[in-house]
Amino acid sequence: MPSPAVSSPSAQGPAQAELLDFVRRTAADAELVASLPLDPEGRTWVRLDGPGGSEVWLIGWPPGTGTGWHDHADSVGAFVTAAGELTENSLAARLPTDGWKSLELTDGVDRTRRLPAGRGRAFGRHHVHEVFNESAHGHAVSVHAYYPPLPRIRRYGRTGRTLRLEQVERPEDWQ
Repeated sequence: MPSPAVSSPSAQGPAQAELLDFVRRTAADAELVASLPLDPEGRTWVRLDGPGGSEVWLIGWPPGTGTGWHDHADSVGAFVTAAGELTENSLAARLPTDGWKSLELTDGVDRTRRLPAGRGRAFGRHHVHEVFNESAHGHAVSVHAYYPPLPRIRRYGRTGRTLRLEQVERPEDWQ
Protein backbone atom coordinates (compact mmCIF):
# COMPACT_ATOMS: atom_id res chain seq x y z
CA MET A 1 0.00 0.00 0.00
CA PRO A 2 1.29 3.49 -0.71
CA SER A 3 2.67 5.45 2.20
CA PRO A 4 2.65 9.24 2.36
CA ALA A 5 6.07 10.84 1.91
CA VAL A 6 7.91 11.60 5.13
CA SER A 7 10.90 13.65 6.12
CA SER A 8 14.01 11.83 7.24
CA PRO A 9 13.76 10.81 10.92
CA SER A 10 16.17 11.85 13.61
CA ALA A 11 18.76 9.44 15.01
CA GLN A 12 16.35 8.72 17.90
CA GLY A 13 13.49 7.86 15.56
CA PRO A 14 10.43 9.94 14.78
CA ALA A 15 9.13 12.28 17.47
CA GLN A 16 5.49 12.40 18.58
CA ALA A 17 4.82 15.39 16.29
CA GLU A 18 6.21 13.50 13.27
CA LEU A 19 4.06 10.47 14.08
CA LEU A 20 0.98 12.68 14.43
CA ASP A 21 1.69 14.39 11.11
CA PHE A 22 2.14 11.00 9.43
CA VAL A 23 -1.10 9.50 10.80
CA ARG A 24 -3.02 12.66 9.83
CA ARG A 25 -1.80 12.46 6.24
CA THR A 26 -2.43 8.71 6.11
CA ALA A 27 -5.96 9.10 7.55
CA ALA A 28 -6.69 11.66 4.80
CA ASP A 29 -5.96 9.03 2.10
CA ALA A 30 -9.57 8.11 1.29
CA GLU A 31 -8.56 5.29 -1.08
CA LEU A 32 -6.38 3.64 1.56
CA VAL A 33 -9.03 4.00 4.27
CA ALA A 34 -11.71 2.53 1.96
CA SER A 35 -9.44 -0.46 1.17
CA LEU A 36 -9.57 -1.76 4.77
CA PRO A 37 -11.84 -4.81 4.99
CA LEU A 38 -14.41 -4.25 7.74
CA ASP A 39 -15.88 -7.05 9.86
CA PRO A 40 -19.23 -6.56 11.61
CA GLU A 41 -18.06 -8.57 14.64
CA GLY A 42 -14.48 -7.61 15.44
CA ARG A 43 -11.73 -5.14 14.75
CA THR A 44 -9.70 -5.52 11.57
CA TRP A 45 -6.25 -4.12 10.87
CA VAL A 46 -3.53 -3.78 8.30
CA ARG A 47 0.09 -2.94 9.10
CA LEU A 48 1.61 -0.07 7.08
CA ASP A 49 5.12 1.28 6.63
CA GLY A 50 5.78 4.24 8.88
CA PRO A 51 8.48 6.89 9.14
CA GLY A 52 11.85 6.05 10.63
CA GLY A 53 11.09 2.44 11.51
CA SER A 54 7.82 3.18 13.29
CA GLU A 55 4.98 0.67 13.51
CA VAL A 56 1.76 1.88 11.85
CA TRP A 57 -1.69 0.28 11.85
CA LEU A 58 -4.89 1.04 9.94
CA ILE A 59 -7.68 -0.26 12.21
CA GLY A 60 -11.40 -0.81 11.61
CA TRP A 61 -13.72 -0.62 14.62
CA PRO A 62 -17.22 -2.14 14.42
CA PRO A 63 -19.94 -0.47 16.49
CA GLY A 64 -19.46 -0.96 20.22
CA THR A 65 -15.86 -2.28 20.09
CA GLY A 66 -12.88 -1.00 22.04
CA THR A 67 -9.46 -1.76 23.43
CA GLY A 68 -9.94 -1.79 27.17
CA TRP A 69 -7.44 0.05 29.39
CA HIS A 70 -3.84 -0.38 28.21
CA ASP A 71 -0.54 1.35 27.56
CA HIS A 72 2.19 0.96 24.94
CA ALA A 73 5.05 0.66 27.42
CA ASP A 74 8.17 2.44 26.17
CA SER A 75 6.74 3.58 22.83
CA VAL A 76 5.53 7.07 21.96
CA GLY A 77 2.60 7.22 19.60
CA ALA A 78 -0.13 9.04 17.78
CA PHE A 79 -3.49 8.19 16.29
CA VAL A 80 -6.13 9.90 14.17
CA THR A 81 -9.69 8.90 13.36
CA ALA A 82 -10.03 8.51 9.59
CA ALA A 83 -13.77 7.71 9.45
CA GLY A 84 -16.57 7.68 12.02
CA GLU A 85 -15.82 8.77 15.57
CA LEU A 86 -13.77 7.27 18.39
CA THR A 87 -13.71 8.09 22.08
CA GLU A 88 -10.55 8.00 24.16
CA ASN A 89 -10.56 7.81 27.95
CA SER A 90 -7.13 8.45 29.43
CA LEU A 91 -5.41 9.13 32.72
CA ALA A 92 -3.74 12.51 33.24
CA ALA A 93 -1.28 11.09 35.74
CA ARG A 94 2.22 9.62 35.67
CA LEU A 95 2.04 6.01 36.77
CA PRO A 96 4.97 3.93 37.94
CA THR A 97 6.36 2.06 34.93
CA ASP A 98 6.96 -1.32 36.58
CA GLY A 99 6.72 -3.19 39.85
CA TRP A 100 3.07 -2.69 40.72
CA LYS A 101 -0.11 -4.73 40.40
CA SER A 102 -2.77 -2.35 41.73
CA LEU A 103 -3.01 1.43 42.13
CA GLU A 104 -5.57 3.74 43.66
CA LEU A 105 -6.13 6.68 41.29
CA THR A 106 -6.70 10.18 42.63
CA ASP A 107 -9.69 12.33 41.78
CA GLY A 108 -9.38 14.45 38.66
CA VAL A 109 -7.11 12.16 36.61
CA ASP A 110 -9.76 11.05 34.12
CA ARG A 111 -9.88 12.65 30.66
CA THR A 112 -12.32 11.94 27.83
CA ARG A 113 -11.82 13.01 24.21
CA ARG A 114 -14.23 12.56 21.35
CA LEU A 115 -12.30 12.17 18.13
CA PRO A 116 -14.39 12.56 14.96
CA ALA A 117 -12.82 11.99 11.53
CA GLY A 118 -9.69 14.10 11.13
CA ARG A 119 -9.02 14.48 14.86
CA GLY A 120 -6.43 12.67 16.89
CA ARG A 121 -3.58 13.05 19.30
CA ALA A 122 -0.02 12.18 20.12
CA PHE A 123 1.05 10.64 23.42
CA GLY A 124 4.19 9.83 25.36
CA ARG A 125 5.60 6.69 26.90
CA HIS A 126 3.45 4.83 29.43
CA HIS A 127 0.25 6.66 28.38
CA VAL A 128 -2.66 4.69 29.87
CA HIS A 129 -5.89 4.87 27.87
CA GLU A 130 -8.79 3.03 26.29
CA VAL A 131 -10.18 3.72 22.83
CA PHE A 132 -13.62 2.70 21.60
CA ASN A 133 -16.32 3.20 18.99
CA GLU A 134 -19.49 4.20 20.84
CA SER A 135 -21.63 4.18 17.70
CA ALA A 136 -24.51 1.72 17.68
CA HIS A 137 -24.55 1.52 13.88
CA GLY A 138 -21.40 2.73 12.11
CA HIS A 139 -17.83 1.55 11.81
CA ALA A 140 -14.92 3.83 12.65
CA VAL A 141 -11.47 3.64 11.06
CA SER A 142 -8.26 5.02 12.54
CA VAL A 143 -4.52 5.17 11.91
CA HIS A 144 -2.05 4.51 14.77
CA ALA A 145 1.76 4.88 14.83
CA TYR A 146 4.26 3.82 17.51
CA TYR A 147 7.99 4.26 17.95
CA PRO A 148 9.82 2.19 18.77
CA PRO A 149 7.65 -0.62 17.41
CA LEU A 150 5.58 -1.97 20.28
CA PRO A 151 7.81 -3.96 22.65
CA ARG A 152 4.79 -4.85 24.78
CA ILE A 153 1.29 -3.76 25.70
CA ARG A 154 0.19 -3.79 29.31
CA ARG A 155 -3.53 -4.39 29.81
CA TYR A 156 -5.36 -3.10 32.86
CA GLY A 157 -8.66 -3.68 34.58
CA ARG A 158 -10.40 -0.78 36.23
CA THR A 159 -13.05 -0.72 38.93
CA GLY A 160 -13.86 2.77 40.17
CA ARG A 161 -10.57 4.38 41.19
CA THR A 162 -8.63 1.08 41.29
CA LEU A 163 -6.43 0.25 38.30
CA ARG A 164 -5.03 -3.31 38.17
CA LEU A 165 -2.35 -4.72 35.89
CA GLU A 166 -3.94 -7.82 34.36
CA GLN A 167 -1.74 -8.92 31.46
CA VAL A 168 1.44 -8.10 29.59
CA GLU A 169 1.42 -8.91 25.87
CA ARG A 170 4.47 -9.08 23.61
CA PRO A 171 4.64 -9.02 19.79
CA GLU A 172 4.83 -12.82 19.59
CA ASP A 173 1.39 -12.93 21.28
CA TRP A 174 -0.12 -11.03 18.32
CA GLN A 175 1.06 -13.38 15.55
